[in-house]
Amino acid sequence: MEEPLIKKLPLGTSSFLALRNANQIYVEKSEYIFKLASIRAQVFLSRPRRFGKSLLVSTFEALFKNGIRDFKGLAIEKK
Repeated sequence: MEEPLIKKLPLGTSSFLALRNANQIYVEKSEYIFKLASIRAQVFLSRPRRFGKSLLVSTFEALFKNGIRDFKGLAIEKK
């Protein structure tokens, strides 16, 4: 069976690893995640409901637990 040309939307997916493993659409923002992880100050992120807060935390968790292992092909891999 051939793989579809269009990736699935990650509706309700709040896990970075699940999203990447399922080959779902991911808006590339790992460069900004690297910048946030690199600063030594407190940061307050205010985002509306259902706007990716859990996915952002899950992405940080994957970065700090596993390094860049799960970030193949993303901007942070080159940092």
